[in-house]
Amino acid sequence: MDVEPGDRLAAGHPWFVSEHRVRPGRMLAAFGQHVPGSGSGSGTGSGSGKGAERTRPVMSACSTMDDYEPSRETLAAIAARHGVDIEEVRAAPPGGANHVFHLGDDLVLRIPRAERFVADLVKEALVIPAVRRAGVRTPDVVTFDDTRSMADMPYMVLVRAPGTDLAQAQLPRAEANTVFQQAGRELATLHRLSASAEPGLSAVPEDDGGGDPRALVDRLFVKGWIDIEASRWLTDWFDRLSAYLPTDKPRVLVHGDIAPQNLLVSRSAPALTGIVDWGDAQWADPAIEFAKTPLTGIPAMLEGYRQGSGEGTPAEVGSWEARVLWFHLTWALGRLLHPVPKPGERHWTAPPTSRLLGLLRFFASTPPEPWTNLV
Repeated sequence: MDVEPGDRLAAGHPWFVSEHRVRPGRMLAAFGQHVPGSGSGSGTGSGSGKGAERTRPVMSACSTMDDYEPSRETLAAIAARHGVDIEEVRAAPPGGANHVFHLGDDLVLRIPRAERFVADLVKEALVIPAVRRAGVRTPDVVTFDDTRSMADMPYMVLVRAPGTDLAQAQLPRAEANTVFQQAGRELATLHRLSASAEPGLSAVPEDDGGGDPRALVDRLFVKGWIDIEASRWLTDWFDRLSAYLPTDKPRVLVHGDIAPQNLLVSRSAPALTGIVDWGDAQWADPAIEFAKTPLTGIPAMLEGYRQGSGEGTPAEVGSWEARVLWFHLTWALGRLLHPVPKPGERHWTAPPTSRLLGLLRFFASTPPEPWTNLV
């Protein structure tokens, strides 16, 4: 049976759980467990192609001793509830916050790896229906069950979007840029969503904006990570970028983890089929939305974003680029203070040097204007 993303389930349907509609007060309590902007990397798994992963066992990778691991019996019960045999359950590419399983060809199951990740899944149950109503391409929620009657954790079942994620697809640069451009247009749609239009979204956390990265530069110098010359150079760079920052930064609903593994693409053509993993959603400066995408994809993504927002040629050339670069540079330097490798994690920023090398690679590749004027 093919399940279309637009299908809706009425009360009384065997897949429907009343907890699908979460009360905002309950959301706020759950969000008390969450640190906004932590970048937990809650996984993908919503979009491998039909019939894929047939040889993989029912076991999730990247486990730790503290992880909650759903038993075969639990998986069988959840699968049976959705008309799927246990033999049709396969582990999907792992995430940092959720175990992810394919239930046959049409559905995806996500279960938090630990109690600290439950708030993110609760948040997704609220955010996904709202962003779909706004027109953003993302797989629909089939079931969200927080009763813990079938598993020791809440779980979510979603429609399985077609295709594979961009990280696995390994498309040529030109085709990847097509996908990034399409993603930019989707983000423009997302960022138009307001709390007044979707009152329940007022429960979503707000990013505090972070501190001044120039203080971070001073700290890196004091701790011996950089020398005085590098400290002065970086401070001057931030001074020049700061001229492009808006005085009153807008707050929009951001996805919070627009990375290649969360962009699903068609196997037959370079086309975006969906955006997944909304666990890091928050109200934040829209420029932060582009901080988890490799810089090589940002020019195309900003082009699509400007098209989708109707901005056209910006009044101040380089304003968006400077704001995005501000976050990329800040987070690259921040990673130096926590240089712990994360082997097995799929996010491109897991290796401690990835962000700095990404900056080097991008600017060494002769990027388009106005990027070269921002260095």
